[in-house]
Parts: sequence; structure tokens; C-alpha cells
Amino acid sequence: MPRLSLADAQTLAAAALSAAGANAEMARLTAAALVAAEAEGQGGHGLSRVPQYAGFLAGGRADGAAVPMVVAQRGGAALIDAGHGLAYPALDLAVAEAARRARAQGVAFIGVTNSNHAGAMGLTVAALARQGLVALAFTNSPAAMPVPGGRRPLMGTNPVAAAFPRQGGHQGADPLVIDMALSEVARGKIMLAAKAGKKIPLGWALDADGNPTTDPQAALDGAMLAMGGTKGALLALVVELLCCALTGAAFGFEADSFFAEEGNRPRLGHALLAIDPGALGGAEGFAERLEFLLAAMQGDPGVRLPGSRRASLAARAAAEGVEVPAPLLAQLQDLASKAG
Repeated sequence: MPRLSLADAQTLAAAALSAAGANAEMARLTAAALVAAEAEGQGGHGLSRVPQYAGFLAGGRADGAAVPMVVAQRGGAALIDAGHGLAYPALDLAVAEAARRARAQGVAFIGVTNSNHAGAMGLTVAALARQGLVALAFTNSPAAMPVPGGRRPLMGTNPVAAAFPRQGGHQGADPLVIDMALSEVARGKIMLAAKAGKKIPLGWALDADGNPTTDPQAALDGAMLAMGGTKGALLALVVELLCCALTGAAFGFEADSFFAEEGNRPRLGHALLAIDPGALGGAEGFAERLEFLLAAMQGDPGVRLPGSRRASLAARAAAEGVEVPAPLLAQLQDLASKAG
């Protein structure tokens, strides 16, 4: 399988996105985020998204000329309008605003509206944790799951991410990062089962009539189930309200699927919360308590800290590059060659 250095992968991805209509900053930030996700082993949010994003740009589902702007603000709160562009410039601005306001106010809440697919949200919160801040991030997505008792997809899989800085005697250590969607399983696993002609376990999805199913195609035509049943679905509802009701963004059922050949501009919402530990029990006290807990967790054999595998893969990718399937590499090269 072909292998690219991270720098070459980022250059290629940016060229493909620019050729599809993204402005220079959008192409650069999007490519950087996708390559970072690829390096962490999150291929579903990595280079495989470049052709999809290029299609969004070429087909009008995303505005390549968009420049995110702060459109409302008060103290530790701000709202960013992504302008229907790809999400990453707006997320980059959200991180900057969250860091600045959290340092000044102790806490900051940043909303993003009129946005698109947000990718690996763990990268967003990790950027704040590396600045010594505790961070939580939420995003909604096109409808995939029903509300409790329902059968129609109304809410997205609505990922949640959190990151906690490791400081003091552990200066330079990777942040503790937790990143997860709220569905029982990733939609990609159901898609793979459908391609392979394999059944899926009960509890993953419902068919279009609201019945539990082991048929992956029926699941794709129906609805995914939330992890933990009703509790997970209610958490997804919380995310939907944080990301959309507060920001004016579109709810999941108002956005067409990312996987549809054609569709509307999704107008999704993201929410980012940043907390300065120094405003509460103190940065040193926070660091001590965090490390005390992590040491207790690792007292049991086999315990692996959240995010540690991704950090290890990223370090390896920095040295060795990333493998890119030949068909995807050819697709990226073809897209990049179409620059005007």
C-alpha cells in the first residue's frame, strides 16, 4: 500500500480541496484536520473524507469562499457563523475564542452555526487541553437515530468529546482525550456489513417500520440506535439542543445525509466549552487530582487510558507517514490535478 509523509498527505489533500473550490485557508485547515485524524488511526474522519468534501464544494453543499465570523458575543460567550463553509475554519476560530475568553473569564462557551461535518472532535478539544484548559465539544449531525419511543430518525449520532490537560510533573504529556459518538455503533460498521453481505447484531438498528433488525441494508434504510438505549438517546437530545437551539443551527432531521449524492447545505451546529482550572481549585491542584485518578486506573492490569492508542499512532505516523489505499490515492491525485 502506498505511504505518504504527513506533509505530503496534507499538501495533496489541500490541493484537492482547493481544486474543488475551497479558499486557501479552508483547504489548509481542512487538510490539516483530516491528516491529523488519519494519523491517529481514525480513517473514517481522515483522507477518505476529501472526495466527499470536494463533492460538497463542487455541488454547492458547502461554500468554498466562506470565512467564519463572530456574529454575537457577551463576556465568556460567543456565536460563530461558519457561513456554510467546511467546518474546520470555524472550529479553528472557536478554539481561539474559547481559549481567550476562558483565560479572561474562567469559562467560555462558543457556539457555531451554519456549519458542516465536524470530523474528529477529539482534535478540537485536544487543541485547548494543550493550552492548559479543560474542554468539552459537541456536534449534531444529519438524522440517524430516533428519540426514545420513536422510530423515525430525528437526531444525529451527535458526538461528544472531552480533553483534560496533563501538567505539573507530566508537562508535555498528551492530554487525556475522550471522543465518542452516541450511537451504539458507527454507521460505517453497518455499511461495511452491508457490503460484505453479513448480518449485524440485534440492538444496533431498527428497520423503516421501527422493528429491530439484523439486516444491515434494512438498518441503513431505517434508524440507528443510541448506545445505552433511552439514556443514550436522551444524551443525543441534549447535544441537539446545545448545538442547535442555542445557536440557530439546523436540527439533524433538517439536514440531508452526508452520504446522499445530492442534498441541502446541512447548517449544522457545534458547541465548545472551555474551563480554566485556575479559576476553580487551581491548576496545580487539578493536575494532582487528575494524575492521582489516572494512577489508580492504571493500577489494574490491562487498563489503557482514553486516547493513548490514538496518540501512539500519531507519533508513529509522524515518523513513518500514513498508508493510503491505492484507489484513494489515485482519486486524490485526480482531484488535485483539476486545479484551475
